[in-house]
Amino acid sequence: MGKGQELYNKAKTLIPGGTMLLSKRPEMFLPEHWPSYFSKSKGCKVWDLDGKEYLDMSIMGIGTNTLGYGNEEVDSAVIETVKNGNMSTLNCPEEVYLAEKLIEMNPWADMVRFARTGGEANAIAIRIARAAAGKDNVAICGYHGWHDWYLSANHNGGDDLSSHLIPGLSPKGVPKNLKNSVFPFHYNNYEELLEIVENNNIGVIKMEVMRNFGPENNFLEKVRALASQKNIVLIFDECSSGFRETFGGIFQKFNVEPDMIMLGKTLGNGYALTAVVGKKSVMEAAQNTFISSTFWTERIGPTAALATLKVMERIESWKTITKTGSKIQEGWKRLAKSHNLDITVSGISAMTTYGFNNENAAAYKTLITQEMLKKGFLASTHFYACTEHTNEHLETYFDALDGIYATIAKCESETLNINDLLNGPICHSGFKRLN
Repeated sequence: MGKGQELYNKAKTLIPGGTMLLSKRPEMFLPEHWPSYFSKSKGCKVWDLDGKEYLDMSIMGIGTNTLGYGNEEVDSAVIETVKNGNMSTLNCPEEVYLAEKLIEMNPWADMVRFARTGGEANAIAIRIARAAAGKDNVAICGYHGWHDWYLSANHNGGDDLSSHLIPGLSPKGVPKNLKNSVFPFHYNNYEELLEIVENNNIGVIKMEVMRNFGPENNFLEKVRALASQKNIVLIFDECSSGFRETFGGIFQKFNVEPDMIMLGKTLGNGYALTAVVGKKSVMEAAQNTFISSTFWTERIGPTAALATLKVMERIESWKTITKTGSKIQEGWKRLAKSHNLDITVSGISAMTTYGFNNENAAAYKTLITQEMLKKGFLASTHFYACTEHTNEHLETYFDALDGIYATIAKCESETLNINDLLNGPICHSGFKRLN
């Protein structure tokens, strides 16, 4: 057992759930053997507490670092801010400069509010939109964080959010009187959304523009038209998809403008900064409700975001990571075909995933993580691309993965038993209480 596993065992006695982010729980990757903690990160490499170096072919900080870890230009701007002071009684000017930049990038919009996390940005957007609409009920599609307003959907009649990225999200602690205020609908199912809108006095439609697959049959255009017709505020959650395929929101690809968007994840390349961008007619409602927080005024976040946007725009990072992600998707399919394995690849190219289409999918995923870790890779069945991933990295990754696919093929032919190959429990696939 390495230092990371030892520390995580201690963490579970001190921190409910072990970590602050479900997606970084070791149980989501390799229970009992995941390194858990890092001592250093740079480019697309991570060092654990024992000093072992890994190539990160996994979630890259869960999508926060499209410019790689420790980008020199972004870090230099942050270090200068630290030297000059991160907080004071006065406000930092960078938040105004950043607001100007985001509105320049989104000419349909007029105003911006900032936060530091995706959940906060989602909660801010919902509060403003409800205030602007004068109606409480929300139709949602996708993952939008951990706050009461979102999890209340699982009071409606069961695990209604199970098809929205994470199954098993418990609404315990969420007031039951929020039941039937948030209504999930499925992507590309316009008739389902229409029925919700017609029967539930909806004031807000909030959705991810795309995650696992794109719009069909003019879905986004229909949603926009419906929102306009019914005086509903349309919000696009681009916390994950933003800056992956365009310089800003992925909605730009489809020529459909929302009333509000959220941008986050990679906006500060690893430094905490999220933004709610919207039309003045909606955003001004923020002045009629109380939305305020001390650490939304710290200086590092907007400083990092300004530097990140500058680098992104100069190198056109979204083109690089999309190309890299496409190579990964093609490589997965090619490898699966060569070993006669059935997989499904999904997600946008720069933020992609795949799964095995059989009952041993979770066990195979665990085996991949286990064996790739031994070979010096942080790898699972997800890949979030960054500009630091090179063709050489991809070649070494697929060379290592090839042998593991060969082993999985032997499990499929029953030459080997997958359960005999695992050194610990199978990875978790959703929200579960830790023992």
